[in-house]
Amino acid sequence: MISIDLSGKTAVITGAGQGLGLATARMLHRAGASVAISFFEDGEGRNRRQAEDSAASLGERAIAVEGDVRSRESVAMMFERVTEEFGGIDIVINNAAIIRDRSIAKMEDAEWSAVIETNLTGVYHVCREAASRINDGGRIVSMASISGFVGFFGQANYSAAKAGVVGLTKVLSKELAKRGITVNAVAPGVVLTEMGQSIPDPAREEMLKLVPLGRFGEPDEIASAILFLCSDLASYVTGQTIHVNGGWFG
Repeated sequence: MISIDLSGKTAVITGAGQGLGLATARMLHRAGASVAISFFEDGEGRNRRQAEDSAASLGERAIAVEGDVRSRESVAMMFERVTEEFGGIDIVINNAAIIRDRSIAKMEDAEWSAVIETNLTGVYHVCREAASRINDGGRIVSMASISGFVGFFGQANYSAAKAGVVGLTKVLSKELAKRGITVNAVAPGVVLTEMGQSIPDPAREEMLKLVPLGRFGEPDEIASAILFLCSDLASYVTGQTIHVNGGWFG
């Protein structure tokens, strides 16, 4: 029997209080890893409560830690907190993301900037800090999206950011290879998380027609691909984007 055992490893997952981030935290925790669920303080305490509740649901080897990916200083403090708690960092999952959909003719500059700042610059901040902190042989996995390859109406900001994540992944895979650190991305199709369910029903119906498997993805199906990339089974996989979309694209 081949099994994936991440015992003794520590994973940091950004924006992991819900959705794909939480599914990934649960998956890595079940494989034996210690997990840090990061959140940014939204002023209302909602994100903190989500992260703390999620960590508590996992039990031992799980903590919630504040870390705003838009701020490199906040990211640095997040990594320091995790290192103090668990002694080191082996896995970093870039999951934090937002959407501000609008056609480019109607898009406000603030909507463009907010998405780029979180979804692309945030990944840069996390990877830049992780590069000097992650243990040799570590794993970095960033969440891309089918949107970065297909491009959906009203998602100029989101598609551009996710396409940028793919390019950043390729560069970092070369820069960190000498330390045995692999850097990959996972590009989900439509997944039935809160974000996926926010897509208007008529648009979802049209999207579903393009999926050969005839259904949308489940969070655990994306988390399973991430688990593989974090494991020793993927030790020779780096600089790649794994498409998990039911055959829609790729």
